[in-house]
Amino acid sequence: MFAVGKCLISDDIKDKCFCCNLADCKGCCCVEGDMGAPLEEEEISLLEDYIERILPLMTKEGQDVIRENGTFEMGITGEYVTPLINDRDCAYIYYDNGIAKCCIETAYGKGLIPFNKPISCHLYPIRLSKYKDTIAVNYDEWEICKDAVRNGRAKGIKLYEFLKDPLIRKFGEEWYEELLKKVHE
Repeated sequence: MFAVGKCLISDDIKDKCFCCNLADCKGCCCVEGDMGAPLEEEEISLLEDYIERILPLMTKEGQDVIRENGTFEMGITGEYVTPLINDRDCAYIYYDNGIAKCCIETAYGKGLIPFNKPISCHLYPIRLSKYKDTIAVNYDEWEICKDAVRNGRAKGIKLYEFLKDPLIRKFGEEWYEELLKKVHE
């Protein structure tokens, strides 16, 4: 473990290889698990402000969940999360040729909304845990991502490299440059 700013970084972030391949996994991280994706408070406000632009991209089931329960719910650990369809699929997904894709990310890509998908999704398989003034940055190793691990190894892409953009989105360029220095020490 090593520190960058106020973050404690698991060695897995620099040591493990990882590179998503949607053709293999079909976006299963959006449909597996026991709760929706964690949301930050500012993301909830953005979802509420732009939900009418996101809804047309969603499945009917997802639209129904949002209309009935709202843009977020309280997760089993007491944090805000995305709502689920039938306690399984994220309400914000749609399927494209059998691959689960994010309606929020698609709306952003089309210029319909000014923000990308939730940072917890963008950073996945990194998970953040907050402790007073410190953030733990950990790799959430999960069997459903075995194809991404295999793909990362084949391409020689480390987790911190694969997730460069979301790490910069969350922590900033300067933080990421410091991370690179620590990784290469």
